[in-house]
Amino acid sequence: MEKLEKLYEGKAKKMYATDDPQVLWVEYMNQATAGNGAKKAQIAGKGSLNNRITSVIFDLLAARGVKSHFLKRVSDTEQLVRRMDMFPLEIIMRNTAAGSFAKRYGVAEGTALSKPILEFCLKSDDLGDPFINDDGIVALGLATEEQLAEISRQARAVNQALLDIFSAIEVQLVDFKIEEGTASDGTILLADEITPDTCRLWDLKDHSGRIEHLDKDLFRRDLGNIIPAYEEILSRLNGLAASEGITESK
Repeated sequence: MEKLEKLYEGKAKKMYATDDPQVLWVEYMNQATAGNGAKKAQIAGKGSLNNRITSVIFDLLAARGVKSHFLKRVSDTEQLVRRMDMFPLEIIMRNTAAGSFAKRYGVAEGTALSKPILEFCLKSDDLGDPFINDDGIVALGLATEEQLAEISRQARAVNQALLDIFSAIEVQLVDFKIEEGTASDGTILLADEITPDTCRLWDLKDHSGRIEHLDKDLFRRDLGNIIPAYEEILSRLNGLAASEGITESK
């Protein structure tokens, strides 16, 4: 596989064309951002950790019947994925009240929700990623009703699989955001990444009632260095993958 011209550079990743028109080459960067890029820093090792974390998570999801765009990891910071036509949506699943949800509704952070909550935001930094409901998505032509139904079904399936994965490594999956798109054959697939950048993860090991963050809230809220937390997540995930007979995709 040959890496060709750069197609896109976002906050955390660069995307390159390859000699296969249906495959993209993804490079994870060391950049950390919060508040739609208002807060920004370069953190050595972050790109490698996120690349390795998302790769093993996609492998663990595949073992649970959840398909994605992921093909294989090709280096510490790079992976190959299927080219997708992305829906301009951030797809958010919440299992526990935290972050903006807790502030919005005046709920104490850490409050258990009686059922997982699915939310959508229009993916637009210029507009501040505003909330959008099902009718708005269809009315604006962002997805058809049939596509939205499948996106929603997959989001809930991803949530169930991730709850299983993280509970197995003693981590509470508080909430997360994902993206989805359509492949060249029209198949809707999970895409982008699943990392501590996109998930809110709390350690379930005893910390005397104190929340121990294993996610980007450490950076977002100035709580500490993200690298040890990300390394801990990767170590536990690799242990789970090994116990399930899953070898790294590289």
